[in-house]
Amino acid sequence: MHAVEFATVASDGTARAGVAHTANGSYTTPLFMPVGTRGAIKYLSATDYTEVGAQIVLGNTYHLMLRPGAETVAHFGGLAKFAGWDGLTLTDSGGFQVFSLSPKVDDDGVTFRSTYDGSNHRFTPEGAVATQQLLGADIQMVLDVCPPLPSAPDVVRLAVERTAAWAARARGAHTRDDQALFGIVQGGVSESMRAESAQRTVALHFDGYGIGGLSVGETRDQMVPALAAAIAHLPPDRPRYLMGVGDPASMVEAIHLGVDQFDCVMQTRLGRHGTAFTGDGRLNVKRNEFALSDAPLDADCPCWVCARHSRGYIRHLFKVGEPTASRLVSVHNVAWTIELMRRARAAIIEDRWGAFRASVLSVWA
Repeated sequence: MHAVEFATVASDGTARAGVAHTANGSYTTPLFMPVGTRGAIKYLSATDYTEVGAQIVLGNTYHLMLRPGAETVAHFGGLAKFAGWDGLTLTDSGGFQVFSLSPKVDDDGVTFRSTYDGSNHRFTPEGAVATQQLLGADIQMVLDVCPPLPSAPDVVRLAVERTAAWAARARGAHTRDDQALFGIVQGGVSESMRAESAQRTVALHFDGYGIGGLSVGETRDQMVPALAAAIAHLPPDRPRYLMGVGDPASMVEAIHLGVDQFDCVMQTRLGRHGTAFTGDGRLNVKRNEFALSDAPLDADCPCWVCARHSRGYIRHLFKVGEPTASRLVSVHNVAWTIELMRRARAAIIEDRWGAFRASVLSVWA
């Protein structure tokens, strides 16, 4: 019995639309999950989460265990209640953030310094599970080893070996029946190591499968074959999650291969600097040409920002340093991306995936 039950409701080639049932609610796929690193999506409130149509919001284990601490989050009833959010939550293990800090890694775990106060901390696969059980998300991720790209084959091989060993330890440590545990596939851009990592991870019978270590600097032409090699060995009755990917072209190509869910910070990272996602590609609303524009960021976007505010107004807010500007474009970008996933799902269900994919790639590829 799995903590997530997944079913494909329609497919068009290998692209699929699905529904997943967790202990605390269901979600539909393809799915974009906005990232609330420290317990909030930047510039958004829990009310916004509902209004933009979010189904799952991410939290970051590394940051939350340091501030305010997993025990504090548990005191409030878990991450969702702490944030005032009545939807689903997912916590990553924090491994990606830890490995970006050049930590000391051994076969047992990883030692790293806090980005807040420089204090030393130790993370093991079992510790990552215990911390995330306190955080109480509906889905938690195992601690994996994410090698930088490019990396020498022996570095990628060691990451695959440790990820597999740590996944088995995490599986044995996980005790919450109401919380799903997803394994993670590594292997760099090597198709053979991706396939091997997927097979070894699937043998542990996780509730779902993350594909990590991609979109970290490699080209899309390198990413797609590695991703396909992993997916070929993932079971069709489990959710597939491509971690850290949120640009429209990469998401559409991944959906085409059979990926179900995504997360990324780029929607708010770009939004707070004035770059909006639109059906015509990226738009820098701070440009002088928009000073007198009464057009919305995207005329086809159903979000409240586009319904209410002009490019000219938002540009003015940026020019005078008003923080509301960053909030408006961030809300729009998250809503726009969630709407893109809704449209992708409809295209799969209505057997017009090929045309939809081509239309997105013609703009975003």
